[in-house]
Amino acid sequence: MSDLPRKAVTRTAKLAALPLGFAGRATWGLGKRIVGESADLVGRELQQRTADQLFKVLGELKGGAMKFGQALSVFESALPEEVAGPYRVALTKLQEAAPPMPTRTVHSVLEERLGEHWRELFEEFEDKPAAAASIGQVHRAVWHDGREVAVKVQYPGAGEALVSDLTQLSRFARLLGPLVPGVDIKPLIAELKDRVSEELDYGLEAQAQQAHAEEFTDDPDVVVPAVVHQRDQVLVTEWMDGVPLSEVIADGTPAQRDRAGQLLARFLFSGPARTGLLHADPHPGNFRLLPGGPDGEDDWRLGVLDFGTVDRLPGGLPPTIGAALRMALDGEADAVYEMLRTEGFVKESIELDPEAVLDYLLPIIEPAQVEEFTFTRGWMRSQAARIADPRSPAYQLGKQLNLPPSYLLIHRVTLSTIGVLCQLGAAVRLREELEEWLPGFASRPEAEVPDDEGPDDEQAAAEA
Repeated sequence: MSDLPRKAVTRTAKLAALPLGFAGRATWGLGKRIVGESADLVGRELQQRTADQLFKVLGELKGGAMKFGQALSVFESALPEEVAGPYRVALTKLQEAAPPMPTRTVHSVLEERLGEHWRELFEEFEDKPAAAASIGQVHRAVWHDGREVAVKVQYPGAGEALVSDLTQLSRFARLLGPLVPGVDIKPLIAELKDRVSEELDYGLEAQAQQAHAEEFTDDPDVVVPAVVHQRDQVLVTEWMDGVPLSEVIADGTPAQRDRAGQLLARFLFSGPARTGLLHADPHPGNFRLLPGGPDGEDDWRLGVLDFGTVDRLPGGLPPTIGAALRMALDGEADAVYEMLRTEGFVKESIELDPEAVLDYLLPIIEPAQVEEFTFTRGWMRSQAARIADPRSPAYQLGKQLNLPPSYLLIHRVTLSTIGVLCQLGAAVRLREELEEWLPGFASRPEAEVPDDEGPDDEQAAAEA
């Protein structure tokens, strides 16, 4: 496949075939069990075959189908380890590449958006894309002033494809749920649909990226390419090399993994505090490791790409998150419960046991309880099993909690980032980042004696 299928009937037919394929494999699985194969073994084979088909189709279609696949990819670490390997391969492909547009289509888009003399803007332009993703592909080029640049070109018909795909996927969200335990598929798709217009607006993306580029200029830990030019569905930014985070996940050294994890956590919490924006697409394809960190060329910095989806948080992350987290760590069950109720996480019509709510939260916030926490796939799987198992008290309590709309994207980004940290297997000083960047989390300092009281006290002591 060489181009983005734009006819709704074509895309719908491909997506509609997925549930039929799932059903066919279920029948195959039943037959295998009848002839005596282990139910566990058949279940693993079934899940693996289903995942292979699902992500092959999502990658081919690009558009909303691939965007959905990328959003799921960060939860790979929640899968049973025996099926995670082949699944991981399919997801890595989704994170890094998709079939490219034909060269003639790229040229026609550039001519339409940049003008018939668009080639004069570049000293060089590579027709073969360096990367192809969900709604656009990136070409390496040299800008007319000699700078190496990345030219992001949106697929014709990307908007229609996004809406069509996500609508179709939402119709059989229930069938997709078992593929990634602990992830509620329907709200994920709904939230992706809500962000369609933003995702397609390269003008908004340019503003968000430039705000980050300016804030992180000369930062020792984080690199964001500056925006060079933007016009309609074309975005030109400075080129950034580096080791893709997906490669670090697959083959990175322990030092690389730990450094990448620390910087990822730092960017998650410092970004909103410094820019008023939350980067909301934290899958590994959007990050790079670059040499030249604080300790020299052998140290690493985190390169960040793709600001098409952001959450606008003018005051940074809500202070209630930090305050509730701090109180939970301090065991203040009643105070946590009252704050959750005030913020709408517990509806007025529902009464819950504050201690039970605290017990539900503590395993989730375990990484903040210690100075350094090693994120692992095993830890992620245990959390997913605890929350996803209908027999679990945590599952029953979780079904009674509510997620207010204003927290939806923050929640997804946080979970996604944790998923990536678990893929990395990184040892991260998360508490350090929370104390530095999360409003409301840092311990209150001990009350200081006002300046005007000190001398009087000293004088009284001297007179005595």
